[in-house]
Amino acid sequence: MEYQRVLREYFGYDSFRSIQEDIIRSIGSGRDTLGLMPTGGGKSITFQVPALAMPGICIVITPLIALMKDQVAKLRERGIKATAIYSGMSRDNIVAALDNCILGGYKFLYISPERLTSDIFLTKLHRMQVSFITIDESHCISQWGYDFRPSYLAIADIRKQLPDIPILALTATATPEVVKDIQHRLQFRKENVFRMSFERKNLNYIVRHTENKEAEMLHILSSVQGSAIVYVRNRDKTREIARLLNDHGISAAFYHAGIDSRDKDKRQQQWTMGATRVMVATNAFGMGIDKPDVRMVIHYEMPDSPEAYYQEAGRAGRDGLTAYAVLLYTPDDKRKLSRRVSDNYPDKEFIRGIYERLGYYYQMAVGDGEGCHYDFDLHEFCRAYHLPLVQTESALRLLTQAGYIHYEEEEEHTSRLRFTVQRDELYRRRDDSDDTDTLIRTLLRLYSGVFSDYVFIDEKFISEMSGIDLEPLYEALLGLGRARVIHYIPRRTCPSVTFTRKRVDTDRVVITPAIYEERKESYAQRIEAMKEYALSENQCRSRMLLRYFGEHTAPLCQVCDNCRKHRHTPLSELHYRAYREMLLHLLSDGAPHSTEELRTLPIDDTQLKPFLQRLIEEEAIVLQDGMVKSLA
Repeated sequence: MEYQRVLREYFGYDSFRSIQEDIIRSIGSGRDTLGLMPTGGGKSITFQVPALAMPGICIVITPLIALMKDQVAKLRERGIKATAIYSGMSRDNIVAALDNCILGGYKFLYISPERLTSDIFLTKLHRMQVSFITIDESHCISQWGYDFRPSYLAIADIRKQLPDIPILALTATATPEVVKDIQHRLQFRKENVFRMSFERKNLNYIVRHTENKEAEMLHILSSVQGSAIVYVRNRDKTREIARLLNDHGISAAFYHAGIDSRDKDKRQQQWTMGATRVMVATNAFGMGIDKPDVRMVIHYEMPDSPEAYYQEAGRAGRDGLTAYAVLLYTPDDKRKLSRRVSDNYPDKEFIRGIYERLGYYYQMAVGDGEGCHYDFDLHEFCRAYHLPLVQTESALRLLTQAGYIHYEEEEEHTSRLRFTVQRDELYRRRDDSDDTDTLIRTLLRLYSGVFSDYVFIDEKFISEMSGIDLEPLYEALLGLGRARVIHYIPRRTCPSVTFTRKRVDTDRVVITPAIYEERKESYAQRIEAMKEYALSENQCRSRMLLRYFGEHTAPLCQVCDNCRKHRHTPLSELHYRAYREMLLHLLSDGAPHSTEELRTLPIDDTQLKPFLQRLIEEEAIVLQDGMVKSLA
């Protein structure tokens, strides 16, 4: 069988897991397909295997630059031709990559959604033999998704360009409403969904109510050994908590979007290798991180949606062994959560005011500015106009969704360099005894035009081609810079603002209900769901999350803090509520059902009779002649 041959030959596995083969056969037969797979479920196999078995190139759309670089590197290690296009690349590099996709037998082109509408890409696209299009993090296309990104809407236009090419959409977090919306927005010819249960049997969900989060966190990390992640909400807090942990003998590093790219790589590598035990991070950390032995994820502060919580907590225990997802909660968290609604959706007049100040900031006249792109210092902008930081950033995101600007919190600028000495002088400096000479020869071999202009470089690729480890490579590049042999500008990330249309008068800025009121209501509902999760004492926490994602008949996990608390109670409120939901979901069609069907539900036999008796007394069901029917 071709798919299994590819799986064994390229990835070393003898068989597929769970719904992988179903998804592969669906997209391989040309059907639009949506795959719902939890973190660690093996999503990449579902598009990499069929793409290798089919003629042509698979286009993979993902917003995660770090992940696309990592996957391209891993595919190349397996001898598979793959490339990526993302923000920060030069036009020459983009053209070269696309030409290789047309002519060079490439199997995968990874591309960020922002690049889909560029003239270069659209011109080259028609000359490619495309097998199918894969959309990772596909919930980003739904206005009802927790992480909606307007750039994803451009995917529907690509569909018009390639009407006969099937689409594979993948996500680890989607409610039933979002599942339908993804298929609608991607113009699926027919609904076609494969679901893998989001249940994580090895993951113990725990909420700790405490007045002292620091002490509770230290106690937990001292009690459970192994690698851990601590999630916080802001950058300053990452540094503060990491310092606290180190002061108490627990090795920790901090990570957030503002850290230099080189430091990010170094800290992530040390944590992955186990040299650092705990990574204290904002939500900028984790996507695409492949570390299976994380024993614990602690949320020091509350995330603002069950989707975000499930995804971040799910980074624990991907090796299948026992792991813990702990949420720390104080009474003040409820107030803080409620305040996030107004922080994320400030008044419309405030949003229009931010748009007006952007025009002043960049001296942009009304009627000008379309396509103008600027590096953007949010803190400096807020200081200049005495603006609140959080609400200002929220306004920028809403203006992005409304189509007036594109605000990018983390635009990556690729490393670049040029030689500042002439070739003859360079040869006189050469020394065959050290890494520097090897590096110079590698640079000259890999990059043309380095004496006349800056060229974009990839340190990891140079490391692979030269045999020099990354750390000595960085030092050698910096050393050549100090010696004035090259001018080296390391890669960096910084925010940016692009005016996507001509500047309009402030009173003509329209923030529609779909962008503002409807999404604000949806966001408020997610906040309420997180409050319920944190405050519940009589519901299985795993079932609460699974129900949110549309799974109504999952068994009690028996390992969360609430399940353990009620484990030896004959028919506790926790068991009753869970069983009631399962049964009423079965009876929701309005038809009578045989009591024998109740055996298919994960209800304890010893609790079935008192459970049914309570429902009858509450007039929720009627039981007659061996048949049960809902009255609810």
